[in-house]
Amino acid sequence: MPTRRQEKVARVVKEAVSDAIANHLNDPRIEGFVSVTRVDMAADLRSADVYFSIFGKDETGQNKTFAAIMHAKSRIQSLLAGKLQSKFCPVLRFHRDDKFKKTLETMKLIDQAVSELEKTEDAGPIPDTQCS
Repeated sequence: MPTRRQEKVARVVKEAVSDAIANHLNDPRIEGFVSVTRVDMAADLRSADVYFSIFGKDETGQNKTFAAIMHAKSRIQSLLAGKLQSKFCPVLRFHRDDKFKKTLETMKLIDQAVSELEKTEDAGPIPDTQCS
């Protein structure tokens, strides 16, 4: 369980990374909507795992966006160092977070199952055919 200090630093890292991507990167490869979903801080506060959800038109666009963010890692790190009042600036490791995408796919499957169930109920009861 993270300490209060870890949570506080993780919150600052999340805000700084989000701000850096939204306002300080001018890479044309970044398209769509990029959201920092969570930040996991190490116990010693020297490293952080940053998770992104990228919403774009297609998978190739999302891959290009993630590659652009990885390319700008040092710029994001330096912007973070300016906002963090700490002895050490955590080393950032970027990861794609596909939980939201999987949740949307699951919800879509549930909706399909419900609509199929409603179609069978609208068709009327299944006739009882007994063999004698």
